[in-house]
Amino acid sequence: MIILSESPSYLTSAECRASISLVRETWRQECMHGVLTPTYRRPEQIPDMTRLAQTLLNVPAVHWIVVEESTSLSIVIASLLKRYGIPHTYLKAQMPDNNEQFEVKPRGVANRNVALDWVRSNCKSGVVYFADDDNTYDIRLFEEVSILNMRFTKKVSMWPVGLVTKFGLSSPVVNNKGVVVDFFDGWMANRKFPVDMAGFAVSVQLILELINDIPNYGFDEKKFNAYMPYVHGYEEDGFLQKLGITPADIEPKADQCTQTKSNSPANRTTANSKRYKGTNIDILQEWII
Repeated sequence: MIILSESPSYLTSAECRASISLVRETWRQECMHGVLTPTYRRPEQIPDMTRLAQTLLNVPAVHWIVVEESTSLSIVIASLLKRYGIPHTYLKAQMPDNNEQFEVKPRGVANRNVALDWVRSNCKSGVVYFADDDNTYDIRLFEEVSILNMRFTKKVSMWPVGLVTKFGLSSPVVNNKGVVVDFFDGWMANRKFPVDMAGFAVSVQLILELINDIPNYGFDEKKFNAYMPYVHGYEEDGFLQKLGITPADIEPKADQCTQTKSNSPANRTTANSKRYKGTNIDILQEWII
């Protein structure tokens, strides 16, 4: 196994970068690990994008799809993407006018939907993951969900996310048989899949199957594809429901959802109840500060 985060002492930095680029390009031709990142102009944008870029430098076979919420592309972001040399596609998107009226806007939805359109048009296999630029990621996450790993995502994989909601944690509940039986989140809100955007990955094949299954009856294809709804707080749930999955289809990652590999743990949760006895939530309690 090649560890891209470490440079052999006998190679110069330029030689090491060239070697990494060759390995990444070779693997990318076989499949794609798509990281979909919505972004928008704000004071923290460049620091956030820089941190994420430095994480993705360690991920082989990655293709970074960055979508700017704007009428035009940013010269600064384009320069950053070029400087780091990560294979990427830089696009732009605008929130529909009828969503500007809401006090809490569904920011990032238009960006993600544009990125999903790009995936449908350009990819045949692989895995896609929604990586917001203001989160922190453990590179082991990308290794585990990648198609290059023998445990790659067949349909939808999930794992715990820290530093979210009033509980400081969002996670599938996994029993001692490795099956997802429930969800743990500080904001359930009658959602079928109460998960965080940073807590799941989807196979490209599953996304493409939705297109192939559409009968040729002159229907509007976009109505049948899996897009994220412009409803604040329900973006993840709406998207996952459109994929047509059930909890039985979910593949728990991160050691049966006992580790957080995106964001960071926050305050201790209030999960000390019989409902979660004997599940991964019991174990996660010990990890949370």
